[in-house]
Amino acid sequence: MSVALVLLACLGGCVSATEDVFETAKAAYTVKADKVRPEGSILVRIFKEESELELWRSGSDGRYALVKSFPMCRWSGKLGPKKATGDRQAPEGFYQVTAGLMNPNSKYHRSFNLGFPNPLEKSLGWSGDALMVHGACSSSGCYAMTDDGVSEIYAAAEKAFALGQSDFQVQAFPFRMTPQQMAKHASDPNISFWRNLKSGYDIFEVTRKEPEVSACAGRYVFDSRRKDGVASMDPRAACPALVAEVAPEVSERRKADLVAERETARTSVPSTAFAYSDGGMNPRFRDLLSRLGPQEMSRLTSRTSVPVSRPDAALADPFSAGR
Repeated sequence: MSVALVLLACLGGCVSATEDVFETAKAAYTVKADKVRPEGSILVRIFKEESELELWRSGSDGRYALVKSFPMCRWSGKLGPKKATGDRQAPEGFYQVTAGLMNPNSKYHRSFNLGFPNPLEKSLGWSGDALMVHGACSSSGCYAMTDDGVSEIYAAAEKAFALGQSDFQVQAFPFRMTPQQMAKHASDPNISFWRNLKSGYDIFEVTRKEPEVSACAGRYVFDSRRKDGVASMDPRAACPALVAEVAPEVSERRKADLVAERETARTSVPSTAFAYSDGGMNPRFRDLLSRLGPQEMSRLTSRTSVPVSRPDAALADPFSAGR
């Protein structure tokens, strides 16, 4: 029975549900009026193809500035969202991480649950649980980092919660959503979903402010409110009449990106489906591992994490500088 439980946990996510107990996502999105974040709030962005995780922090003007970019050791699957238990896909989408989704005692050193499936994903019938960002450099559907890297992000989150931030947004993308990348992946079956994600990506890229996320008609809706004043949207229902509050410069950015994407598509050859042959290991991280001895490599790649109490200089130096 215990073996069966472990296998089920591995298929559903990357952390055993019997070890890591978290709150679940709500059934519908609540449209929050004038959300205020305290200065020092954080936001996280994840990019699969680049295998990078970014930590951002807000200033006195409410805009976020990049604190540091961390390489992810591994993520599993290929580009595209997670849809089913056991598909070993790492999620893509917009998530809100509360203090209840944090686990300081994970067997993967430190972890925080993305809250997959979020309300939109539930409405689409997508399934899975225990989808994390964690340490131990091992992944079966999660985003894996070094123990030292995840500890730094975890500490930043704890500080933000102490300042009064109720939750922090995680934006998980297949790649940096430039016109060139959108053109490169234009033939992928997920392109419509990715164009929806790009609407939120563009808001943050231009304004450096957290997009307000809701959903209706099976898609994300950003920085929009219901005309009837109701404070919630049902992801499964048709979209009600909405008032969009997207900044004009964001709309201009989108128009320019479409022109650039079409020009790129006209002069280039679309790529084939992207996936790392070794399960999503960052090439820079793989290069670092090739220069380590067997003992250091074992400590980082073991699927049964032994927390590293102090980072080795060889591991800390290559990734210490922010982008």
